[in-house]
Amino acid sequence: MWNQLKRQVWEWRGVWIAAPSVTVAVILLRFLGVLQPWEWAVYDLYMRGRPSEPPDNRIAIVGINESDVRELGQAIIPDRVYAAVIENLKAMSPRAIGLDIYRDQPVEPGNAALRQVFESTPNLVGIQKVIGDRDRDTIGPPPGLQYAGSNDMILDEDQVLRRGLVMVSAPEENIIPSFSLYLAGLYLEAEGIAPEAIDGSESWKFGNQVFSRFQPNDGGYIGADNGGYQVLLNYAGPSRHFETVSLMDILRNRLPQDWGRDRVILIGAVGESYQDLFFTPFTKEAGNRMAGVEVHANLVSQMLSAALDDRPVIKTIPEPYEWLWIFLWGSLGAFLIWKWRYVGGAGWLSLQRTTAAVLSAAALGGITYGAFLMGWWIPVVPPALALLGSATAIVAYVARTAGDIRKTFGRYLTDQVVANLLENPEGLKMGGERRKLTIFTSDLRGFTALSERLPPEEVVKILNFYLGYMADVITSYQGTIDEFMGDGILVLFGAPTSRPDDAKRAIACGISMQLAMRQVNAKVVEWGLPELEMGIGINTGEVVVGNIGSEKRTKYGVVGSQVNLTYRIESYTTGGQILISEQTLLDAGGEEVVQIEGKREVMPKGVKEPLMIYDVSGIKEPYHISLTREEEVFLPLSENIPIQYTILEGKHISETRLLGHLVQLSAKGAQVRSEPGAGDLIPVGLTNLKLNLLEANSEESREDIYAKVLEKPAAEPHCFYIKFTAKPPAVAAHLEQVYKSLPGVAPS
Repeated sequence: MWNQLKRQVWEWRGVWIAAPSVTVAVILLRFLGVLQPWEWAVYDLYMRGRPSEPPDNRIAIVGINESDVRELGQAIIPDRVYAAVIENLKAMSPRAIGLDIYRDQPVEPGNAALRQVFESTPNLVGIQKVIGDRDRDTIGPPPGLQYAGSNDMILDEDQVLRRGLVMVSAPEENIIPSFSLYLAGLYLEAEGIAPEAIDGSESWKFGNQVFSRFQPNDGGYIGADNGGYQVLLNYAGPSRHFETVSLMDILRNRLPQDWGRDRVILIGAVGESYQDLFFTPFTKEAGNRMAGVEVHANLVSQMLSAALDDRPVIKTIPEPYEWLWIFLWGSLGAFLIWKWRYVGGAGWLSLQRTTAAVLSAAALGGITYGAFLMGWWIPVVPPALALLGSATAIVAYVARTAGDIRKTFGRYLTDQVVANLLENPEGLKMGGERRKLTIFTSDLRGFTALSERLPPEEVVKILNFYLGYMADVITSYQGTIDEFMGDGILVLFGAPTSRPDDAKRAIACGISMQLAMRQVNAKVVEWGLPELEMGIGINTGEVVVGNIGSEKRTKYGVVGSQVNLTYRIESYTTGGQILISEQTLLDAGGEEVVQIEGKREVMPKGVKEPLMIYDVSGIKEPYHISLTREEEVFLPLSENIPIQYTILEGKHISETRLLGHLVQLSAKGAQVRSEPGAGDLIPVGLTNLKLNLLEANSEESREDIYAKVLEKPAAEPHCFYIKFTAKPPAVAAHLEQVYKSLPGVAPS
């Protein structure tokens, strides 16, 4: 049970790491206020996107505009005009009249008449400005008026009105109801509804609807000023949503007598010249700003519709739930990308991931918009950012993992093959294509015999060091290492990317690898081991290259007779030699570019026609590199060394044992004279042999020596030259001692 739980945790490690980390980061960004403007923008978008509501006929506006001023013939409207207007409205029996005009000072003529109206109109509400410096910013209430509410506005940093004041704390610490609250209270009083405080909280309610006090971090706000008693404005609609008539319509009695019956009538400026205009969520340009009197009308409508129509007020969820909300969406983004991280091929715009991203974003938008229609402001930007951030984090994690995979693959394949596998949509498909390639294979001469005498750890140590050097050289020539086979290497030039100089680069690569054997052998000798020698075969021909295997296990490789032919060519090499086919020579530019030391016609197994192979010693432009070969000096032995030898046929050893003698020695080879009677069994050039020394009472006689017959002609009959490819340490030491004792050998 515990192991299964650990496995599950590990399998979903990306989600456990990404979701909490991104959530914390998003919450920190939110606390810094970085996301606040974006959240306001979404809030405004949702406000504009709601279905339009019918006008609230319980409210009407008497708007003062430039036309009224022109008809009156004076810019400043005197008190007598307002007195007459209010008297005309009183005759229509409204439930409340709101005068959104400052009247703390008389504006003659008609101030006495206006004061008389104030005193005789109990359902009339005036305004005063409470917030601000007492000597400069505040404005007192109209004298003689029973009700005068605060008409102060709360602007957000982007100068948009999203909050409304219900009550304001005056400098003397008196609580003053807002202009809107007074009007709504007078209307609802006739309905038998009065504001009620909720015990144990700062909230209050009209009817069944609770008006919760705005808090600094509600919705998309961060550290907002929550002075006074604020609520989020639930606008009924954009500018000019409420029925509006002109001041002169009331003054001249142009409306029906029952027009204002049982309504809340607000009187205020709506003209552009009065500069009492505000940006709201509905505002897209300056010409669409809302008059202050309309803002008050919206707040009055919000209270009336909440109490009488159960229209929801805008509420927010507690902050801990907002954090959980952000975490859930961050987890969803991480979960979806993690679940489908290996689905849909390369690239992140797969069908599954794209569909998941679109559906997730649509779900977030749909849920939050639906909640907004029901009166809930649930944050949109933080969870959206968490969704995107966690998905991006998983993408980055998987990309890094892919980078590690790419790096790991790069130890076996070239960057081009890795890119073909990881980035090309066709790269992972099964099957292959017929293509002309230059195939390159190398092998260490006698390494199998050497490895049999060493511990496995030593063998791996030597191979890793050798293959590391060779891989660097191959990569520098843009070869594709198809596979390592023990001490052998199979390299492709022309796959997955074909180039005109594939054959030339393959030959140059082979020469550079042979030259690099100096550094390899310096370390091998330092380890107390005999020097290594490598043979290289190169061939050019048509093969099938691509992904070979099954859906569960695939290998990028080549198949075809030309691959087998390359191995045959390599089998003819001696240590330090590079043999190439005639097609490779032609594709590389012929003998004008490739330096050839010799050539020979051979007949490999499985080939119907003889094959011409060429011994490469160097290459000209643009590489200008060549091999330095020391000429083998064969010196006669004072006493011939008896041997027994057999011919190797492929991987098999012939049962025929032949006798002979070593009659000459060189640093790396010998001349063999076969015993009379061997006849036609004298091996031809490039034949592989296994030898044993037959010296009496010698331990070396039981150890196998491997050699290859050279094409160097011998002057004496029944003689041939060989080059040792593998010698046991005891045999090597014995032959070296014999060779150094010969006349003409310089002491080392």
